Amino acid sequence: MDTDLWGILLIVLGGFLAGGTYTVWRANRTVAVALGACAVLAVASGVLRLGYF
Repeated sequence: MDTDLWGILLIVLGGFLAGGTYTVWRANRTVAVALGACAVLAVASGVLRLGYF
């Protein structure tokens, strides 16, 4: 697959994980923090893959 497509897919995955973080926050904060960390890593990986930094 193209490098740009991987970057976009990682950013989209980060969005889904961020939504899951928001949804799970009231039920289980430990899981929500873990999901938030994964979301940050996915978005950072996507941005770095796209070559903006």
